[in-house]
Amino acid sequence: MEAFEVIAIFNFTHEIIVIKHRLEQEGIAYFFENEATLGIVPFYNTALGGIKLKVHPNDFENVRLILEELKGGNLTIV
Repeated sequence: MEAFEVIAIFNFTHEIIVIKHRLEQEGIAYFFENEATLGIVPFYNTALGGIKLKVHPNDFENVRLILEELKGGNLTIV
């Protein structure tokens, strides 16, 4: 996990739910820094700098594509 780097920052815990599932489907190792703390005390968001999605640099391109797909409104729920 030491080699993992931040690729995206989110403000609320509900924003990361779908992203978690997509990363798990693709088999990409990830870590959400500050997720537990902000889930309990959301007012610390500004102080902690948000929920940081960290992935290994080798997975940056795949994660970037997933984030763009979700950002574009291409969310399909089956």
